[in-house]
Amino acid sequence: DDPSSLPEFEGDEEAQRIERARLHAIIEKLVVWEHSNDEALLAEARWEIARSVARARDEAPPPREDAAAVLGWLAARAPAVYDPFCGGGSIPLEAQRLGLRAVGTDLNPVAVLITKALIELPPKFRDLPPANPDADPMGMTTGKGRNAQRLAWRGAAGLADDIRWYGRWMRERAWERIGHLYPPARLADGGEATVIAWLWARTVLCPNPACGVAMPLMRTFQLSTARERDQGTSRQDKYWVKPVVGKSPVTVAFEVQNHDGGVPTGGTVNRHGSTCIACGVAAPLTYVREQAKEGRIREKMIAMIAAGERKTFISPTRDHKRSALDAKPNWRPDQKMPSTAHKVSGRGYGVSQWSQLFTERQLTALTTFTEGAAAARSLLVEHGASEAYADAVATYLALAIGRMAQYCSSFARWDRASNAIVGVYARQAIPMVWDFAELNPFSPTQSWDGQVEWVAKAVERLPAANGGVTHQADASTTIHADKGPVILTDPPYYDNISYAELSDFFYVWLRPALRDIHPELFAGILVPIEEEMVAAPRFENARERFEMLMNRTLRLIRERCTPDFPSSIFYAYRQQEEEREGVTSTGWDTMLTALVRAGFQIVATWPMRTELANRARGMGTNSLATSVVLVCRPRPDGAPYATRQEFFAALDAELPDALKYLTGHIEPVDLAQAAIGPGMAIYSRYAGVETIAGEPVTV
Repeated sequence: DDPSSLPEFEGDEEAQRIERARLHAIIEKLVVWEHSNDEALLAEARWEIARSVARARDEAPPPREDAAAVLGWLAARAPAVYDPFCGGGSIPLEAQRLGLRAVGTDLNPVAVLITKALIELPPKFRDLPPANPDADPMGMTTGKGRNAQRLAWRGAAGLADDIRWYGRWMRERAWERIGHLYPPARLADGGEATVIAWLWARTVLCPNPACGVAMPLMRTFQLSTARERDQGTSRQDKYWVKPVVGKSPVTVAFEVQNHDGGVPTGGTVNRHGSTCIACGVAAPLTYVREQAKEGRIREKMIAMIAAGERKTFISPTRDHKRSALDAKPNWRPDQKMPSTAHKVSGRGYGVSQWSQLFTERQLTALTTFTEGAAAARSLLVEHGASEAYADAVATYLALAIGRMAQYCSSFARWDRASNAIVGVYARQAIPMVWDFAELNPFSPTQSWDGQVEWVAKAVERLPAANGGVTHQADASTTIHADKGPVILTDPPYYDNISYAELSDFFYVWLRPALRDIHPELFAGILVPIEEEMVAAPRFENARERFEMLMNRTLRLIRERCTPDFPSSIFYAYRQQEEEREGVTSTGWDTMLTALVRAGFQIVATWPMRTELANRARGMGTNSLATSVVLVCRPRPDGAPYATRQEFFAALDAELPDALKYLTGHIEPVDLAQAAIGPGMAIYSRYAGVETIAGEPVTV
């Protein structure tokens, strides 16, 4: 509670200021990433929350020094935090970390699965020892040497240990089956090294009948511009591939070079077309698309990258080309891709099924690991784990497969500046990729082990406190929460992101691994799109449909939210305006209007810089400039109407002081957005504002 609302500080502005600064200091510590699991700090914040809830209930708060009692008190008495558009689960997770009951719903089954993995599964297995035979049921060992100590299994640490152990078991099982497809590279000194990745270029036949070579389509011949550390000094690698044209018959081969001289400028393909290395003939992009649609696009290995103290770039060899061609997947995800403009399937290259985003060797690897997840689940049961626990570990292993698919695709790129693979979703689209990097899932970099470790690290840092609940639900028709939750949500933004279509990439790999474990989430062939709340072109009257569904959702939220605490809506403000029927309208305007019509009073608009400035999407005109938190309370039933004159009189009376306060506390760059808050607080306190003629005064 703000101190100005408390009797003990009534009328004493200096005491209010001191108490407010104390509370703000707690918040300032909480937002530091390194403090995420600082139990002392969390206990302090939980008690302040419990004290505010106790005041609202006219009860005494629990003992401050008893952290367990505070958690139990919050679970029993505090309202749940509910996010009807939970997405990846960030809001429910942080609510749970603060000791509150967390409820999340989403229509998207991939989003629901991730949120389940964050807030629902860990509390069920809190403080349990691992099931794997190498774990000590009495506790885990931390530190090394003299610093080693035995600690009891706490939180989700046991679950994380099993994710690592059964993940390693899956790797060994997969290596036995398909390890021969990933041979080591032979180095110049006669030694061997594990290949991190193979680099490939797509090819089409040259349109010149006298040439007819398989034309490599490459953005650049440069392989690396990264700075590497070598014996304490910094050196820059200048690896590139030199095309070697054979005359009879005409062929193109590649040799890796490591020097500055002779690097061809540019590549062989751009947005307009391609150029043949062998004969110099230009082929328009329409020709390349025609070849691709007819199934005549192929791939050619151009380089290999081996692990070591420094990454080593090696010319391709016949044995490695043959190993890639020997792969035979047991099955493939042949579900149909949506043919939308932001996907390669909609750009005329003959890609229509999800399986076409992967090479045969990549499909073989991913299907092998997917089958391994089911085998790992069975092994867990053999080792004495309950069915529910085995299901949970298998869920996390399947999420690791989804992570690996991002890097184990022929639409993943090699980044020559960082010497690393960039996953498929560098932005919210799948564009055409001409030269790609094929990951070795058994290598030490970005591989299966790395994805499992990423998941395990996340799990062992989860709060695993005060149980969370996740449901698959359409927010416009169903609110899955008890009466009176605190609503915090980050709703979809018109047509900015096609959530369902993007999620299909992961769904096609998660479904075979998890449909028996989570049948309610994986009953369909693909992610449901017909009920999705986005203004996508596939819907008739898409904008009007989106606004209708959003209005319906906000009305449901208004009916169910608690009046005791504010609800918050995050809106990703986009600095674009659209001219419609002679009136400048924005999504921002529409969201404010929808909240007012739903019966909310908007009491503040707080700007938040939440998007990374270096995101690929941030480079485009459609970028999300900043997030605005719309702080809302239910408008009392029977609120009066106001004339335009009465509204302006209220603005004149109240807005100057509010702006004066904001000017002292908000950065100038954020002032314009923040200043809307106190104005909207006045506007939205009325049931409506009308002109003398009875016409509504719009937002």
